[in-house]
Amino acid sequence: MMKITHLFFDSPKVIRAVDKSTRKVLSRFGAFVRRTAKQSIRKRKKSSTPGTPPSSHTGLLKRFIFFGYDRQKDSVVIGPTRLTENNRGEAPSILEYGGRTTVEGNKKKTRVRISARPFMGPAFEKEKSTLPSLWKNSIK
Repeated sequence: MMKITHLFFDSPKVIRAVDKSTRKVLSRFGAFVRRTAKQSIRKRKKSSTPGTPPSSHTGLLKRFIFFGYDRQKDSVVIGPTRLTENNRGEAPSILEYGGRTTVEGNKKKTRVRISARPFMGPAFEKEKSTLPSLWKNSIK
């Protein structure tokens, strides 16, 4: 009778290779989604129409889209950082999903409803079909 003492896939070498490849694939995917999201945001003075990616008036939104690999969750987080200049911290979320916010004008504040202008969701949907090809032959 033969006794198996350890499994092939439990080998530390195999586990390290899978971990390294996971980091690499998810980081590349994050970079692709970030690039697509940034490219969808046009720099122009007028506002975009609801349902289309937002316009960039100052360039802040476009410059502050990042991605990062989370080792503990084996996942990648992609999206804009909270913009805090002039209390615009909620702007990325309101642009993506829509909602109510306060806009400062000529010495007065006005409560307005902003229609969704998604840019991260569509970028993810566009790039998710590339994920299987990124995994192909990735473990070495």
